[in-house]
Amino acid sequence: MRIKPEQLRSFSTANHPEGDRILRVLAAGLNAVDPYEAVKRNLALNRNILNARNRSYVLKNYKRIFLVGAGKAAVPMTIAATELFGDLITSGIVITKRGHSHSEFHLPSRILILEGGHPLPDQQGVLASQKIIQLLANTQSDDLVLFLLSGGGSALLTSPQAGITLLEVQALTAQLLACGATIDELNTVRKHIDLVKGGGLVANAGPSDWLSLILSDVIGDPLDRIASGPTAPDPSTYEDAYNILEKYKLLSQTPEAVITHLKQGMKKQIPETPKPGDPVFNRVNNLIVGNNSLAAEAAIREATRLGFHTMLLTTSIQGEASQVGIFLAAVAQQIYRSNQPIPRPACLIAGGETTVTIRGEGSGGRNQELALGAVNQMAGLENSFIISLATDGGDGPTDAAGAVVTGDTLTRALSMGNHPSDYLARNDSYHFFNALEDLLKPGPTLTNVGDLTFVFAS
Repeated sequence: MRIKPEQLRSFSTANHPEGDRILRVLAAGLNAVDPYEAVKRNLALNRNILNARNRSYVLKNYKRIFLVGAGKAAVPMTIAATELFGDLITSGIVITKRGHSHSEFHLPSRILILEGGHPLPDQQGVLASQKIIQLLANTQSDDLVLFLLSGGGSALLTSPQAGITLLEVQALTAQLLACGATIDELNTVRKHIDLVKGGGLVANAGPSDWLSLILSDVIGDPLDRIASGPTAPDPSTYEDAYNILEKYKLLSQTPEAVITHLKQGMKKQIPETPKPGDPVFNRVNNLIVGNNSLAAEAAIREATRLGFHTMLLTTSIQGEASQVGIFLAAVAQQIYRSNQPIPRPACLIAGGETTVTIRGEGSGGRNQELALGAVNQMAGLENSFIISLATDGGDGPTDAAGAVVTGDTLTRALSMGNHPSDYLARNDSYHFFNALEDLLKPGPTLTNVGDLTFVFAS
């Protein structure tokens, strides 16, 4: 699904002479990680030989080929794979986020597309996951599993361990999301209360060959952390998961069944997740086909082509979203006042994934909160922008991908009686920027490689 620049327009970009150039840079970053193209770039079928970048597969050696997928980008990845393999695919099951399964392409009836909940797992996702587990349980040594994974897979591919209910998983997930835990910490806990995470999908399947194509939304692309690593060995432990709950003072709120399960694991009364070196992974080939760096570098190239001086600051930005916003606004001030670290016209890009500690009852997401954190420090910086967006098009539980801040955002907001500090206190970034018409609302992009934040100054 190609993103057009006008899909990312806001009040501030529509009313600025640099708006069109800025939107073309944003769109270039998103389109560089189009999931359909990512699959096509990394797979090539020449008669009976499948070339998958680092390995070749003689397809006549396989009796059956199964396609399985999970994540927000799973459907366009599936479309690309079915176009390539055609009738060679025996059957398949793919789980995607509700509202992400629409496609102008027709998929064969033997490929079942199911929807589930995100960011909280739901019963539909659990039932879909059980169908995948049942399908893979019958695979044999002469079968090939093509696994298509993208961000969102942690919530969508869910099968709670025996004795733990879905409601308990939902409650714990919500608590971890609200307390400011990082995605790595959240996934460490998830891997130890779920049957398929942390290498469990492979461990509970038959002895087939696996080719996994992975669109990464995690900083540094660690295979065990992307969508909680269903096809990767897990270096984390039950003790790690327990310590995370202790760190955020969640033990007293955690369902008893979860605490019991973790303690049994710590006492070695139940098996650990499969670890590095486990022979179950000898037949698994995991390939990263897209990530945050790819998107950021494409945006940098487009910005350079359009005449901006450019800098890729990092693709590893983390921390409390509003504080990161303050930091990036300080960078914008430096560019505006002294043409450092790059001269105007400037485009500086930071990628990664921040967190939000929820203290209020407002609405928003980490990108909108990052932007809100930058408002005061951006005041008065003419022809300057901070734009933060989630590459999947959905920032938190909202219909926005992110927001735009300019040098006059504070003045415009105060003229409406809206003070940034009030909205930050109740985590209500969505309504702050909605009143200004400066939310980005492209709809689902059907990709997912984390977040991108842009600092522009002209």
